[in-house]
Amino acid sequence: ILEIIIENNNVIKKENIKKKLIFLYDKNLIFLNNNDIVITLKEIDFIESFEIKKIYPNKLKIKIFEKTPIAILQNKKKKFYISENIDLINYKLIDDYKDLPIVFGDIDNFKIFYKNLKKINFPSKLIKKYYFYESKRWDIEIENKIIIKLSPKNYIKSLENFMDLRTKNNFDKYKVFDYRINNQLILK
Repeated sequence: ILEIIIENNNVIKKENIKKKLIFLYDKNLIFLNNNDIVITLKEIDFIESFEIKKIYPNKLKIKIFEKTPIAILQNKKKKFYISENIDLINYKLIDDYKDLPIVFGDIDNFKIFYKNLKKINFPSKLIKKYYFYESKRWDIEIENKIIIKLSPKNYIKSLENFMDLRTKNNFDKYKVFDYRINNQLILK
């Protein structure tokens, strides 16, 4: 192998991938074991998957498919990106992802909550912050600093109610939608 071609990468720099794969140079393309490449590329957080193509006589082409972050997890003093598949990715400041919503809590509870938001088609692009409390309940802050306080149980019904109310004219008057008391909504 004399040349390694990296394609389709945005966040991960080609040079970083090539440095990881430096052990491949001068190896015989015919006898190349793809497992060595797979193991090495799986060490890179942002890589979701990849395609390896041998170009005879001496080139290797690798097409990268990167993970897409949907939020930033702030857990104690550590930060991670959360991908669409709810994988954790080590955090480093990336301009394209600086405006992602922030999750204050843990990944396991967020995974359940996020799946439920997807099921009811909640407009997650509106969400700026997710707060998970020890009492096993969520608050979400959406644009315009509106807070939705949810109970630990039956929060899906509350979110559906909120989506219905959101279309009403007087929606903008309120900054807090408190659903913590069963079958009640307190507006502030």
